[in-house]
Amino acid sequence: MTDSKQPDSPPTDRWDQQLDGKEVTGAEMLIESLIREDVDLLFGYPGGVVLSIFDNLYKQSKRIKVVLPRHEQAGTHAADGYARSTGKVGVSLVTSGPAATNTVTALATAQMDSVPIVVLTGQVSSGLIGSDAFQETDAIGVTRPVVKHSFMIKETADVPSIIRQAFHIASTGRPGPVVVDLPKDVMTDSAVFEWPGTPDIRGYRPNTGAGDPEDVAALVEAINSSERPYLYLGGGIVISDAQDEVTQLAHKANIPVTTTLMGLGGFDGTDPLFVGMPGMHGSKAANLCFQESDLVVSIGSRFDDRVTGRLDRFAPKAKFGHVDVDPSSVKKIVEVDYPVIGDAKKVLKALLPLVKERAKSEWNEQVDEWRGETLFPYPPSKDVIRPQYVVEQIYELTKDRDAYICTEVGQHQMWSAQYYRFAKPRRWASSGGLGTMGYGFPAAIGVQLAHPDALVIDIAGDASIQMNIQELATVVENRLPVKVVILNNNFQGMVRQWQELFFDKRYASTNMGGMPDFAAVAEAYGAKGLTAGDPGEVTSVLEEGFAHDGPVFFNFHVNQEENVYPMVPAGAALDEMLDPGEMA
Repeated sequence: MTDSKQPDSPPTDRWDQQLDGKEVTGAEMLIESLIREDVDLLFGYPGGVVLSIFDNLYKQSKRIKVVLPRHEQAGTHAADGYARSTGKVGVSLVTSGPAATNTVTALATAQMDSVPIVVLTGQVSSGLIGSDAFQETDAIGVTRPVVKHSFMIKETADVPSIIRQAFHIASTGRPGPVVVDLPKDVMTDSAVFEWPGTPDIRGYRPNTGAGDPEDVAALVEAINSSERPYLYLGGGIVISDAQDEVTQLAHKANIPVTTTLMGLGGFDGTDPLFVGMPGMHGSKAANLCFQESDLVVSIGSRFDDRVTGRLDRFAPKAKFGHVDVDPSSVKKIVEVDYPVIGDAKKVLKALLPLVKERAKSEWNEQVDEWRGETLFPYPPSKDVIRPQYVVEQIYELTKDRDAYICTEVGQHQMWSAQYYRFAKPRRWASSGGLGTMGYGFPAAIGVQLAHPDALVIDIAGDASIQMNIQELATVVENRLPVKVVILNNNFQGMVRQWQELFFDKRYASTNMGGMPDFAAVAEAYGAKGLTAGDPGEVTSVLEEGFAHDGPVFFNFHVNQEENVYPMVPAGAALDEMLDPGEMA
Protein backbone atom coordinates (compact mmCIF):
# COMPACT_ATOMS: atom_id res chain seq x y z
CA MET A 1 0.00 0.00 0.00
CA THR A 2 1.39 3.41 -0.96
CA ASP A 3 1.47 6.32 1.44
CA SER A 4 -1.19 8.83 0.34
CA LYS A 5 -0.02 11.53 2.74
CA GLN A 6 0.74 14.77 0.91
CA PRO A 7 4.05 16.58 1.55
CA ASP A 8 3.86 19.48 3.99
CA SER A 9 5.55 21.90 1.58
CA PRO A 10 4.40 21.54 -2.03
CA PRO A 11 7.16 22.10 -4.59
CA THR A 12 7.31 25.61 -6.03
CA ASP A 13 8.32 24.21 -9.45
CA ARG A 14 9.20 26.77 -12.11
CA TRP A 15 7.27 29.65 -10.44
CA ASP A 16 10.50 30.65 -8.77
CA GLN A 17 11.19 32.43 -12.05
CA GLN A 18 9.28 34.94 -14.16
CA LEU A 19 7.23 33.25 -16.87
CA ASP A 20 7.30 36.08 -19.40
CA GLY A 21 8.84 34.88 -22.64
CA LYS A 22 9.06 31.27 -21.45
CA GLU A 23 7.30 28.27 -22.95
CA VAL A 24 4.91 26.81 -20.37
CA THR A 25 1.69 24.79 -20.32
CA GLY A 26 -1.75 26.31 -20.52
CA ALA A 27 -2.41 25.29 -16.92
CA GLU A 28 0.70 27.14 -15.78
CA MET A 29 -0.38 30.16 -17.83
CA LEU A 30 -3.80 30.06 -16.22
CA ILE A 31 -2.46 30.05 -12.66
CA GLU A 32 0.04 32.80 -13.38
CA SER A 33 -2.72 34.87 -15.00
CA LEU A 34 -4.93 34.48 -11.94
CA ILE A 35 -2.07 35.56 -9.69
CA ARG A 36 -1.52 38.65 -11.82
CA GLU A 37 -5.24 39.43 -11.49
CA ASP A 38 -4.72 39.49 -7.70
CA VAL A 39 -6.57 36.23 -7.09
CA ASP A 40 -5.61 34.76 -3.72
CA LEU A 41 -8.68 32.56 -3.15
CA LEU A 42 -10.43 30.10 -5.44
CA PHE A 43 -13.34 27.74 -4.91
CA GLY A 44 -12.58 24.56 -6.83
CA TYR A 45 -14.06 21.11 -7.33
CA PRO A 46 -11.76 18.80 -9.36
CA GLY A 47 -12.50 16.33 -12.14
CA GLY A 48 -10.74 14.55 -14.95
CA VAL A 49 -10.27 17.31 -17.53
CA VAL A 50 -9.02 19.90 -15.00
CA LEU A 51 -6.50 17.74 -13.13
CA SER A 52 -3.56 19.54 -14.74
CA ILE A 53 -4.95 22.84 -13.40
CA PHE A 54 -5.43 21.47 -9.89
CA ASP A 55 -1.94 19.98 -9.97
CA ASN A 56 -0.50 23.39 -10.72
CA LEU A 57 -2.70 25.02 -8.09
CA TYR A 58 -1.25 22.53 -5.63
CA LYS A 59 2.24 23.67 -6.58
CA GLN A 60 1.17 27.28 -6.02
CA SER A 61 -0.82 26.72 -2.82
CA LYS A 62 1.14 29.43 -0.99
CA ARG A 63 -0.11 32.04 -3.47
CA ILE A 64 -3.68 30.88 -4.21
CA LYS A 65 -5.76 29.20 -1.51
CA VAL A 66 -8.10 26.56 -2.92
CA VAL A 67 -11.26 25.83 -0.95
CA LEU A 68 -13.13 22.64 -1.78
CA PRO A 69 -16.94 23.05 -1.64
CA ARG A 70 -19.23 20.04 -1.56
CA HIS A 71 -21.22 21.16 -4.60
CA GLU A 72 -20.30 23.29 -7.60
CA GLN A 73 -23.34 25.54 -7.17
CA ALA A 74 -22.29 26.21 -3.59
CA GLY A 75 -18.70 26.93 -4.61
CA THR A 76 -19.87 29.51 -7.12
CA HIS A 77 -22.23 31.08 -4.56
CA ALA A 78 -19.23 31.28 -2.23
CA ALA A 79 -17.28 33.14 -4.92
CA ASP A 80 -20.31 35.45 -5.22
CA GLY A 81 -20.34 36.14 -1.45
CA TYR A 82 -16.61 36.86 -1.54
CA ALA A 83 -17.18 39.34 -4.39
CA ARG A 84 -20.12 41.13 -2.76
CA SER A 85 -18.27 41.66 0.50
CA THR A 86 -14.97 42.80 -1.02
CA GLY A 87 -15.76 44.36 -4.41
CA LYS A 88 -13.14 42.05 -5.94
CA VAL A 89 -13.79 39.39 -8.56
CA GLY A 90 -14.72 36.01 -7.08
CA VAL A 91 -13.43 32.86 -8.81
CA SER A 92 -14.63 29.28 -9.01
CA LEU A 93 -13.19 26.35 -10.96
CA VAL A 94 -15.12 23.21 -11.92
CA THR A 95 -14.71 20.31 -14.28
CA SER A 96 -16.78 19.59 -17.39
CA GLY A 97 -20.30 18.28 -17.97
CA PRO A 98 -22.50 18.16 -14.86
CA ALA A 99 -20.03 20.27 -12.92
CA ALA A 100 -20.41 23.09 -15.45
CA THR A 101 -24.21 22.80 -15.49
CA ASN A 102 -24.26 22.84 -11.68
CA THR A 103 -22.93 26.41 -11.78
CA VAL A 104 -25.82 27.77 -13.85
CA THR A 105 -28.05 28.77 -10.92
CA ALA A 106 -25.17 30.57 -9.23
CA LEU A 107 -24.25 32.32 -12.48
CA ALA A 108 -27.83 33.51 -12.95
CA THR A 109 -27.87 34.72 -9.34
CA ALA A 110 -24.75 36.80 -9.92
CA GLN A 111 -26.03 38.11 -13.25
CA MET A 112 -29.32 39.34 -11.79
CA ASP A 113 -27.54 41.11 -8.92
CA SER A 114 -24.56 42.48 -10.91
CA VAL A 115 -21.87 40.52 -9.07
CA PRO A 116 -18.37 40.17 -10.60
CA ILE A 117 -17.32 36.51 -10.71
CA VAL A 118 -15.26 34.46 -13.15
CA VAL A 119 -16.20 30.79 -13.45
CA LEU A 120 -13.63 28.49 -15.04
CA THR A 121 -15.20 25.37 -16.55
CA GLY A 122 -13.32 22.33 -17.74
CA GLN A 123 -14.01 20.98 -21.21
CA VAL A 124 -13.14 17.82 -23.11
CA SER A 125 -10.21 17.98 -25.53
CA SER A 126 -10.76 20.10 -28.62
CA GLY A 127 -10.85 17.12 -30.96
CA LEU A 128 -13.70 15.55 -28.98
CA ILE A 129 -15.96 18.60 -28.84
CA GLY A 130 -19.23 17.78 -30.59
CA SER A 131 -18.78 14.01 -30.34
CA ASP A 132 -20.87 13.49 -27.18
CA ALA A 133 -17.72 12.53 -25.32
CA PHE A 134 -17.88 11.53 -21.66
CA GLN A 135 -18.92 14.54 -19.56
CA GLU A 136 -19.07 16.85 -22.58
CA THR A 137 -21.47 19.77 -22.28
CA ASP A 138 -21.71 22.95 -24.33
CA ALA A 139 -20.91 25.16 -21.35
CA ILE A 140 -20.92 28.31 -23.48
CA GLY A 141 -24.33 27.57 -24.96
CA VAL A 142 -25.83 26.50 -21.65
CA THR A 143 -24.64 29.56 -19.72
CA ARG A 144 -24.87 32.26 -22.41
CA PRO A 145 -28.32 33.57 -21.31
CA VAL A 146 -27.23 34.01 -17.68
CA VAL A 147 -23.77 35.61 -17.95
CA LYS A 148 -22.35 38.96 -18.95
CA HIS A 149 -19.94 37.27 -21.36
CA SER A 150 -18.32 33.91 -22.07
CA PHE A 151 -15.15 32.60 -23.71
CA MET A 152 -13.82 29.28 -24.94
CA ILE A 153 -10.03 29.28 -25.10
CA LYS A 154 -9.02 27.50 -28.31
CA GLU A 155 -5.26 28.20 -28.35
CA THR A 156 -2.88 27.83 -25.43
CA ALA A 157 -1.13 31.08 -26.27
CA ASP A 158 -4.45 32.94 -25.78
CA VAL A 159 -4.82 31.99 -22.11
CA PRO A 160 -3.31 35.19 -20.59
CA SER A 161 -5.19 37.60 -22.87
CA ILE A 162 -8.57 35.89 -22.39
CA ILE A 163 -8.19 35.71 -18.61
CA ARG A 164 -7.28 39.41 -18.66
CA GLN A 165 -10.39 40.19 -20.72
CA ALA A 166 -12.61 38.04 -18.50
CA PHE A 167 -11.64 39.89 -15.34
CA HIS A 168 -11.94 43.26 -17.08
CA ILE A 169 -15.47 42.53 -18.32
CA ALA A 170 -16.60 41.03 -15.01
CA SER A 171 -15.49 44.03 -12.95
CA THR A 172 -16.17 47.10 -15.13
CA GLY A 173 -19.34 48.93 -16.11
CA ARG A 174 -22.27 47.02 -14.67
CA PRO A 175 -20.44 44.04 -13.14
CA GLY A 176 -21.46 40.48 -13.83
CA PRO A 177 -20.38 36.85 -14.22
CA VAL A 178 -18.04 35.65 -16.97
CA VAL A 179 -17.49 32.03 -17.98
CA VAL A 180 -14.18 30.79 -19.40
CA ASP A 181 -14.33 27.28 -20.91
CA LEU A 182 -11.02 25.38 -20.83
CA PRO A 183 -10.51 22.39 -23.18
CA LYS A 184 -8.23 19.77 -21.65
CA ASP A 185 -5.63 19.86 -24.44
CA VAL A 186 -5.38 23.67 -24.27
CA MET A 187 -4.37 23.32 -20.64
CA THR A 188 -1.79 20.56 -21.25
CA ASP A 189 -0.23 21.98 -24.46
CA SER A 190 2.58 24.53 -24.27
CA ALA A 191 3.15 28.03 -25.66
CA VAL A 192 5.14 31.17 -24.85
CA PHE A 193 3.67 33.19 -21.97
CA GLU A 194 3.03 36.86 -22.79
CA TRP A 195 1.07 39.05 -20.39
CA PRO A 196 -1.10 41.61 -22.23
CA GLY A 197 -1.74 45.23 -21.36
CA THR A 198 -5.11 46.74 -20.47
CA PRO A 199 -7.74 45.06 -22.65
CA ASP A 200 -9.16 47.00 -25.57
CA ILE A 201 -12.25 45.00 -26.46
CA ARG A 202 -14.14 45.89 -29.60
CA GLY A 203 -17.75 46.76 -28.82
CA TYR A 204 -17.18 46.97 -25.07
CA ARG A 205 -16.92 50.57 -23.90
CA PRO A 206 -18.59 50.87 -20.48
CA ASN A 207 -19.50 54.41 -19.51
CA THR A 208 -17.73 55.05 -16.22
CA GLY A 209 -17.66 58.83 -16.34
CA ALA A 210 -19.54 61.52 -14.39
CA GLY A 211 -22.37 61.82 -16.91
CA ASP A 212 -23.09 64.41 -19.57
CA PRO A 213 -22.80 67.89 -17.94
CA GLU A 214 -26.09 69.02 -19.51
CA ASP A 215 -27.89 65.95 -18.13
CA VAL A 216 -26.38 66.56 -14.69
CA ALA A 217 -27.45 70.22 -14.79
CA ALA A 218 -31.03 69.26 -15.71
CA LEU A 219 -31.22 66.81 -12.83
CA VAL A 220 -29.80 69.39 -10.41
CA GLU A 221 -32.42 71.91 -11.49
CA ALA A 222 -35.15 69.34 -10.94
CA ILE A 223 -33.86 68.59 -7.42
CA ASN A 224 -33.55 72.27 -6.53
CA SER A 225 -37.08 73.09 -7.72
CA SER A 226 -38.76 70.01 -6.24
CA GLU A 227 -41.00 70.37 -3.18
CA ARG A 228 -41.22 66.65 -2.36
CA PRO A 229 -38.00 64.97 -3.59
CA TYR A 230 -37.24 61.32 -2.84
CA LEU A 231 -33.99 59.34 -3.24
CA TYR A 232 -34.44 55.74 -4.43
CA LEU A 233 -31.12 53.89 -4.13
CA GLY A 234 -30.19 50.50 -5.54
CA GLY A 235 -27.21 48.18 -5.57
CA GLY A 236 -25.32 50.58 -7.83
CA ILE A 237 -24.64 52.77 -4.80
CA VAL A 238 -22.85 49.85 -3.13
CA ILE A 239 -21.02 48.76 -6.28
CA SER A 240 -19.64 52.27 -6.89
CA ASP A 241 -18.81 52.88 -3.20
CA ALA A 242 -20.96 56.01 -3.24
CA GLN A 243 -22.32 55.90 0.31
CA ASP A 244 -20.50 59.06 1.44
CA GLU A 245 -21.62 61.09 -1.57
CA VAL A 246 -25.27 60.06 -1.40
CA THR A 247 -25.31 60.75 2.35
CA GLN A 248 -24.00 64.25 1.72
CA LEU A 249 -26.66 64.82 -0.94
CA ALA A 250 -29.50 63.61 1.29
CA HIS A 251 -28.39 65.74 4.24
CA LYS A 252 -27.66 68.85 2.19
CA ALA A 253 -31.10 68.87 0.58
CA ASN A 254 -33.00 67.10 3.40
CA ILE A 255 -34.27 64.36 1.07
CA PRO A 256 -35.90 61.17 2.41
CA VAL A 257 -34.08 58.00 1.32
CA THR A 258 -35.14 54.45 0.51
CA THR A 259 -32.88 51.60 -0.56
CA THR A 260 -33.77 48.44 -2.43
CA LEU A 261 -32.95 44.97 -1.15
CA MET A 262 -29.64 45.16 -3.05
CA GLY A 263 -28.94 48.68 -1.83
CA LEU A 264 -29.15 47.96 1.91
CA GLY A 265 -26.13 49.49 3.61
CA GLY A 266 -25.66 51.97 0.76
CA PHE A 267 -27.27 54.50 3.10
CA ASP A 268 -27.08 54.24 6.89
CA GLY A 269 -30.17 52.38 8.10
CA THR A 270 -30.06 54.32 11.38
CA ASP A 271 -30.13 57.73 9.68
CA PRO A 272 -33.28 59.80 10.43
CA LEU A 273 -33.78 60.36 6.69
CA PHE A 274 -33.96 56.62 5.99
CA VAL A 275 -37.51 55.31 5.52
CA GLY A 276 -36.71 51.62 5.04
CA MET A 277 -36.88 49.28 2.10
CA PRO A 278 -39.71 49.90 -0.42
CA GLY A 279 -42.00 47.63 -2.41
CA MET A 280 -43.95 44.45 -1.80
CA HIS A 281 -42.66 44.04 1.76
CA GLY A 282 -41.40 47.57 2.20
CA SER A 283 -42.33 50.02 4.91
CA LYS A 284 -45.48 52.13 4.82
CA ALA A 285 -43.33 55.26 4.80
CA ALA A 286 -41.16 54.12 1.89
CA ASN A 287 -44.14 53.23 -0.27
CA LEU A 288 -46.18 56.34 0.52
CA CYS A 289 -43.15 58.50 -0.32
CA PHE A 290 -43.25 57.09 -3.84
CA GLN A 291 -46.96 57.79 -4.16
CA GLU A 292 -46.76 61.39 -2.90
CA SER A 293 -43.37 62.55 -4.17
CA ASP A 294 -43.10 65.05 -7.02
CA LEU A 295 -39.56 63.90 -7.95
CA VAL A 296 -38.10 60.40 -7.60
CA VAL A 297 -34.34 60.29 -8.14
CA SER A 298 -33.25 56.72 -8.79
CA ILE A 299 -29.53 56.02 -8.41
CA GLY A 300 -28.19 52.59 -9.31
CA SER A 301 -31.59 50.86 -9.22
CA ARG A 302 -33.67 49.29 -11.96
CA PHE A 303 -37.33 49.80 -10.94
CA ASP A 304 -37.84 46.13 -10.17
CA ASP A 305 -41.43 44.88 -10.21
CA ARG A 306 -41.16 43.99 -6.50
CA VAL A 307 -40.55 47.70 -5.86
CA THR A 308 -43.01 49.35 -8.23
CA GLY A 309 -46.08 47.19 -7.72
CA ARG A 310 -48.77 48.10 -10.24
CA LEU A 311 -46.74 50.10 -12.73
CA ASP A 312 -49.50 52.36 -14.08
CA ARG A 313 -50.14 53.60 -10.53
CA PHE A 314 -46.52 53.82 -9.42
CA ALA A 315 -45.44 57.29 -8.21
CA PRO A 316 -48.30 58.98 -10.11
CA LYS A 317 -47.39 62.54 -9.04
CA ALA A 318 -43.66 62.29 -9.71
CA LYS A 319 -41.19 63.01 -12.43
CA PHE A 320 -38.21 60.68 -12.58
CA GLY A 321 -34.47 61.15 -12.55
CA HIS A 322 -32.36 58.06 -13.15
CA VAL A 323 -28.59 57.74 -12.67
CA ASP A 324 -27.14 54.46 -13.89
CA VAL A 325 -23.93 53.14 -15.40
CA ASP A 326 -25.93 50.85 -17.70
CA PRO A 327 -27.83 52.76 -20.41
CA SER A 328 -30.05 49.73 -21.08
CA SER A 329 -31.50 50.07 -17.57
CA VAL A 330 -32.67 53.66 -18.14
CA LYS A 331 -36.22 54.05 -19.51
CA LYS A 332 -36.56 50.27 -19.49
CA ILE A 333 -39.43 50.23 -16.97
CA VAL A 334 -40.54 53.83 -16.42
CA GLU A 335 -40.37 56.92 -18.61
CA VAL A 336 -37.45 58.97 -17.27
CA ASP A 337 -37.45 62.76 -17.38
CA TYR A 338 -33.86 63.35 -16.25
CA PRO A 339 -31.52 60.51 -17.32
CA VAL A 340 -27.80 60.56 -16.44
CA ILE A 341 -25.56 57.76 -17.70
CA GLY A 342 -22.43 57.33 -15.63
CA ASP A 343 -20.82 55.98 -12.47
CA ALA A 344 -22.96 56.79 -9.44
CA LYS A 345 -20.08 58.04 -7.30
CA LYS A 346 -18.73 60.35 -10.02
CA VAL A 347 -22.18 61.66 -10.93
CA LEU A 348 -22.93 62.43 -7.27
CA LYS A 349 -19.64 64.28 -6.93
CA ALA A 350 -20.65 66.41 -9.90
CA LEU A 351 -24.13 67.01 -8.46
CA LEU A 352 -23.18 67.91 -4.92
CA PRO A 353 -21.72 71.42 -5.35
CA LEU A 354 -24.72 72.44 -7.48
CA VAL A 355 -27.53 71.21 -5.26
CA LYS A 356 -28.97 73.88 -2.95
CA GLU A 357 -29.11 73.42 0.79
CA ARG A 358 -32.66 72.86 2.00
CA ALA A 359 -34.05 73.22 5.51
CA LYS A 360 -36.45 70.68 6.96
CA SER A 361 -39.79 71.18 5.23
CA GLU A 362 -43.44 70.17 5.50
CA TRP A 363 -42.51 67.21 3.27
CA ASN A 364 -40.00 65.99 5.86
CA GLU A 365 -42.56 66.40 8.63
CA GLN A 366 -45.09 64.36 6.65
CA VAL A 367 -42.51 61.61 6.05
CA ASP A 368 -41.61 61.57 9.76
CA GLU A 369 -45.29 61.10 10.56
CA TRP A 370 -45.46 58.12 8.20
CA ARG A 371 -42.33 56.66 9.75
CA GLY A 372 -43.82 56.68 13.22
CA GLU A 373 -41.91 55.21 16.14
CA THR A 374 -40.84 52.14 14.17
CA LEU A 375 -40.85 51.32 10.49
CA PHE A 376 -42.06 47.74 10.95
CA PRO A 377 -44.28 47.28 14.02
CA TYR A 378 -45.32 43.79 15.11
CA PRO A 379 -47.11 42.38 18.17
CA PRO A 380 -44.79 40.81 20.76
CA SER A 381 -45.50 37.38 22.22
CA LYS A 382 -44.57 35.58 25.45
CA ASP A 383 -45.84 32.25 24.14
CA VAL A 384 -44.12 31.74 20.78
CA ILE A 385 -40.90 32.97 19.19
CA ARG A 386 -41.71 35.60 16.62
CA PRO A 387 -39.11 35.53 13.85
CA GLN A 388 -39.02 39.34 13.78
CA TYR A 389 -37.85 39.26 17.39
CA VAL A 390 -34.97 36.91 16.55
CA VAL A 391 -33.70 39.27 13.85
CA GLU A 392 -34.08 42.25 16.18
CA GLN A 393 -32.01 40.46 18.80
CA ILE A 394 -29.35 39.57 16.24
CA TYR A 395 -29.15 43.27 15.40
CA GLU A 396 -28.99 44.39 19.03
CA LEU A 397 -26.20 41.90 19.78
CA THR A 398 -24.12 42.78 16.70
CA LYS A 399 -24.79 46.47 15.92
CA ASP A 400 -21.55 47.52 17.61
CA ARG A 401 -19.53 44.85 15.77
CA ASP A 402 -18.49 44.73 12.13
CA ALA A 403 -20.95 41.95 11.31
CA TYR A 404 -21.85 40.56 7.89
CA ILE A 405 -25.35 39.23 7.26
CA CYS A 406 -26.22 36.75 4.53
CA THR A 407 -29.63 35.20 3.89
CA GLU A 408 -31.34 32.47 1.99
CA VAL A 409 -34.62 33.41 0.25
CA GLY A 410 -38.12 33.63 1.70
CA GLN A 411 -39.81 35.18 4.70
CA HIS A 412 -36.61 35.20 6.75
CA GLN A 413 -34.95 37.22 3.98
CA MET A 414 -37.64 39.92 4.21
CA TRP A 415 -37.54 40.00 8.01
CA SER A 416 -33.76 40.37 7.84
CA ALA A 417 -34.09 43.28 5.41
CA GLN A 418 -36.75 44.91 7.59
CA TYR A 419 -35.29 44.52 11.07
CA TYR A 420 -31.51 44.56 10.61
CA ARG A 421 -30.41 48.17 10.21
CA PHE A 422 -27.33 48.13 8.02
CA ALA A 423 -25.03 51.08 8.63
CA LYS A 424 -22.28 50.20 6.14
CA PRO A 425 -22.14 48.88 2.57
CA ARG A 426 -21.03 45.34 1.63
CA ARG A 427 -22.27 43.89 4.94
CA TRP A 428 -25.31 42.29 3.27
CA ALA A 429 -25.38 39.38 0.81
CA SER A 430 -28.72 38.07 -0.40
CA SER A 431 -30.12 36.83 -3.70
CA GLY A 432 -32.38 39.61 -4.96
CA GLY A 433 -33.23 39.34 -8.63
CA LEU A 434 -33.25 35.56 -8.98
CA GLY A 435 -34.45 34.72 -5.46
CA THR A 436 -32.20 31.69 -5.07
CA MET A 437 -32.95 29.37 -2.17
CA GLY A 438 -29.75 27.84 -0.82
CA TYR A 439 -27.67 30.96 -1.57
CA GLY A 440 -26.94 32.30 1.90
CA PHE A 441 -24.92 29.53 3.56
CA PRO A 442 -22.29 29.12 0.81
CA ALA A 443 -22.22 32.91 0.31
CA ALA A 444 -21.41 33.24 4.01
CA ILE A 445 -18.47 30.90 3.47
CA GLY A 446 -17.09 33.27 0.84
CA VAL A 447 -17.66 36.27 3.11
CA GLN A 448 -15.99 34.55 6.08
CA LEU A 449 -12.92 33.63 4.03
CA ALA A 450 -12.67 37.23 2.83
CA HIS A 451 -13.05 38.57 6.39
CA PRO A 452 -11.66 35.89 8.70
CA ASP A 453 -11.94 37.95 11.88
CA ALA A 454 -15.51 39.18 11.27
CA LEU A 455 -18.77 37.80 12.64
CA VAL A 456 -20.57 36.30 9.63
CA ILE A 457 -24.20 35.23 10.04
CA ASP A 458 -26.49 33.44 7.61
CA ILE A 459 -30.15 33.97 8.48
CA ALA A 460 -31.97 31.00 6.98
CA GLY A 461 -35.27 29.21 6.70
CA ASP A 462 -35.73 25.50 7.31
CA ALA A 463 -36.55 24.91 3.63
CA SER A 464 -33.74 27.01 2.12
CA ILE A 465 -30.95 25.76 4.36
CA GLN A 466 -31.46 22.18 3.18
CA MET A 467 -30.60 23.10 -0.40
CA ASN A 468 -26.90 23.48 0.40
CA ILE A 469 -26.66 22.04 3.90
CA GLN A 470 -23.78 19.80 2.77
CA GLU A 471 -21.50 22.84 3.07
CA LEU A 472 -21.36 22.13 6.79
CA ALA A 473 -18.44 19.91 5.81
CA THR A 474 -16.73 22.89 4.17
CA VAL A 475 -17.00 25.16 7.22
CA VAL A 476 -15.87 22.41 9.58
CA GLU A 477 -12.91 21.37 7.41
CA ASN A 478 -11.76 24.97 7.01
CA ARG A 479 -12.57 25.93 10.62
CA LEU A 480 -14.80 28.79 9.52
CA PRO A 481 -16.86 30.27 12.38
CA VAL A 482 -19.96 30.93 10.26
CA LYS A 483 -23.16 31.25 12.32
CA VAL A 484 -26.38 29.96 10.73
CA VAL A 485 -29.61 31.17 12.37
CA ILE A 486 -32.48 28.99 11.17
CA LEU A 487 -35.99 30.41 11.61
CA ASN A 488 -37.71 27.04 11.63
CA ASN A 489 -41.46 27.15 10.95
CA ASN A 490 -41.75 23.73 9.26
CA PHE A 491 -42.99 25.42 6.09
CA GLN A 492 -41.82 26.96 2.87
CA GLY A 493 -42.92 30.11 4.63
CA MET A 494 -43.35 32.69 1.88
CA VAL A 495 -45.21 30.30 -0.40
CA ARG A 496 -47.40 29.24 2.52
CA GLN A 497 -48.19 32.90 3.22
CA TRP A 498 -49.48 33.34 -0.32
CA GLN A 499 -51.51 30.15 0.00
CA GLU A 500 -53.03 31.46 3.23
CA LEU A 501 -53.94 34.86 1.79
CA PHE A 502 -54.92 33.97 -1.77
CA PHE A 503 -55.62 30.21 -1.90
CA ASP A 504 -57.91 29.70 1.13
CA LYS A 505 -55.16 28.11 3.23
CA ARG A 506 -54.69 25.17 0.89
CA TYR A 507 -51.09 24.45 1.87
CA ALA A 508 -50.21 22.39 -1.18
CA SER A 509 -46.67 20.95 -0.93
CA THR A 510 -45.43 23.65 1.45
CA ASN A 511 -45.52 21.73 4.74
CA MET A 512 -41.97 20.47 5.23
CA GLY A 513 -42.57 17.01 6.69
CA GLY A 514 -39.65 14.87 7.79
CA MET A 515 -37.77 17.87 9.15
CA PRO A 516 -34.40 16.97 10.70
CA ASP A 517 -33.09 18.17 14.03
CA PHE A 518 -30.81 20.86 12.63
CA ALA A 519 -28.76 21.13 15.82
CA ALA A 520 -28.10 17.38 15.72
CA VAL A 521 -27.19 17.57 12.01
CA ALA A 522 -24.64 20.26 12.82
CA GLU A 523 -23.18 18.17 15.63
CA ALA A 524 -22.91 15.18 13.29
CA TYR A 525 -20.71 17.24 10.98
CA GLY A 526 -18.59 18.46 13.88
CA ALA A 527 -20.17 21.91 14.28
CA LYS A 528 -22.05 23.24 17.30
CA GLY A 529 -25.85 22.97 17.39
CA LEU A 530 -28.18 25.05 19.58
CA THR A 531 -31.98 24.91 19.84
CA ALA A 532 -34.60 27.26 21.30
CA GLY A 533 -38.40 27.13 21.37
CA ASP A 534 -39.23 29.75 24.01
CA PRO A 535 -38.99 33.56 23.54
CA GLY A 536 -37.07 33.85 26.80
CA GLU A 537 -34.26 31.68 25.41
CA VAL A 538 -33.57 33.67 22.25
CA THR A 539 -31.04 36.22 23.51
CA SER A 540 -29.02 33.84 25.69
CA VAL A 541 -28.83 31.20 22.95
CA LEU A 542 -27.64 33.79 20.43
CA GLU A 543 -25.04 35.08 22.89
CA GLU A 544 -23.76 31.56 23.51
CA GLY A 545 -23.48 30.77 19.81
CA PHE A 546 -21.89 34.08 18.83
CA ALA A 547 -19.24 33.56 21.53
CA HIS A 548 -18.32 30.13 20.14
CA ASP A 549 -15.14 30.14 18.04
CA GLY A 550 -16.41 27.65 15.45
CA PRO A 551 -19.41 27.15 13.15
CA VAL A 552 -22.83 27.10 14.79
CA PHE A 553 -26.32 26.10 13.65
CA PHE A 554 -29.12 27.76 15.65
CA ASN A 555 -32.48 25.99 15.41
CA PHE A 556 -35.18 28.49 16.47
CA HIS A 557 -38.68 27.01 16.46
CA VAL A 558 -40.72 30.07 15.47
CA ASN A 559 -44.44 30.77 15.08
CA GLN A 560 -45.46 28.53 12.19
CA GLU A 561 -48.02 30.80 10.51
CA GLU A 562 -46.26 34.12 10.96
CA ASN A 563 -46.62 36.41 7.94
CA VAL A 564 -44.39 39.15 6.53
CA TYR A 565 -46.10 42.55 6.64
CA PRO A 566 -46.59 45.10 5.19
CA MET A 567 -47.48 43.31 1.96
CA VAL A 568 -48.49 44.73 -1.40
CA PRO A 569 -50.42 41.97 -3.19
CA ALA A 570 -49.47 41.16 -6.78
CA GLY A 571 -51.17 43.57 -9.16
CA ALA A 572 -51.85 46.17 -6.45
CA ALA A 573 -50.49 49.69 -6.12
CA LEU A 574 -48.00 50.64 -3.41
CA ASP A 575 -50.67 52.45 -1.39
CA GLU A 576 -52.80 49.28 -1.26
CA MET A 577 -50.69 47.56 1.37
CA LEU A 578 -52.15 44.92 3.65
CA ASP A 579 -52.12 46.37 7.16
CA PRO A 580 -49.44 45.11 9.59
CA GLY A 581 -52.17 44.82 12.22
CA GLU A 582 -53.40 41.71 10.43
CA MET A 583 -50.41 39.84 11.83
CA ALA A 584 -52.03 39.29 15.24
